[in-house]
Amino acid sequence: MKKDDLSRLVRPNVRALRAYEAKEVPCKIKLDANESPYSPLPSDAAFGKSDALSALNRYPDPEAKALKKALAGMLKVNERNLLLGNGSDELIYYLITTFGGPVLFPTPTFVMYGIIAQALGEKPVAVPLDKDFDLDTGRMLAVVKKEKPKLTFLSSPNNPTGNCYSADRILKIVKASRGIVVVDEAYQPFSSSRGFLPLIRDYKNLIILRTMSKIGFAALRVGYMIGNESLILEVNKVRLPYNLNSLSQAAALECIRNRKIVEARTRQIASERKRLFDALSGLEGVEPYPSEANFILFKVADSRKTFSGLLQRGILVKNMDKVIRSSLRVTVGTPEENTLFIKALKTVIGK
Repeated sequence: MKKDDLSRLVRPNVRALRAYEAKEVPCKIKLDANESPYSPLPSDAAFGKSDALSALNRYPDPEAKALKKALAGMLKVNERNLLLGNGSDELIYYLITTFGGPVLFPTPTFVMYGIIAQALGEKPVAVPLDKDFDLDTGRMLAVVKKEKPKLTFLSSPNNPTGNCYSADRILKIVKASRGIVVVDEAYQPFSSSRGFLPLIRDYKNLIILRTMSKIGFAALRVGYMIGNESLILEVNKVRLPYNLNSLSQAAALECIRNRKIVEARTRQIASERKRLFDALSGLEGVEPYPSEANFILFKVADSRKTFSGLLQRGILVKNMDKVIRSSLRVTVGTPEENTLFIKALKTVIGK
């Protein structure tokens, strides 16, 4: 068989995909990936009370029992309402594997909803947000009625727009849907919104996704979903064994035990977000959008030129031009990083 003939073995839905590229671009200040600029715990704290390092020859706890118990206590839910994953991405994969499609989501939003749906051979259905980046309830409800989606993903606060969707609009979709509605709250710790966790007892078709990646533990790849026990049991059937490694379990457990430190860092980022937003608002030719996340989306006259100019000065942001015309997304960094970013941006847009 010729080398070129091998591509014929690939499923058509996978051949049509473009791989998600998480490129590593050399830079002095990295503000492109919505990571926390802080490592909240000393390196020895993450494993100081754990046998994880001395038991690397053994498989991890397949149920992550200690971590699940600590999470359940923190969230005030039953352990049977929780499922842990290797980041939220894995849990999204499991959800679509379990329930199938069509898979509904607004756009622009987190790209993995559509990528994973297509990879699994399920129909992705995207509905544009309204002019305020909120849910277009009329169009969404019409699609719910027509397509009867098995899954609807709503990221709130939303990436890349940064805003929370209106709670009443989310609830209308939850109530109208005969499928599962997943509210992805990856950025909820930075938001003034309480989130939808208190409502999982009232709506059996509601699932909440959260992660530790945005609050200082991106390297751990620890995500978790909260939902009705019967739904969790079904999704757990497709979970790969030992999907959460021992080191991540141990470090995540210390994160929960030291959550006051983590929460203080989160508040600091939210405070810096306001300072950064005010600074962007004061620049001529820059239009920032209000954010409830740890990043800010903003428009400029020429996003490609601005992106390149910032990178030449060692500052990496995310060029969102293909998603939202002439826009960039900047992660909220440390006060020093944010000051250097604004200084560089002034220079670039002044040219």
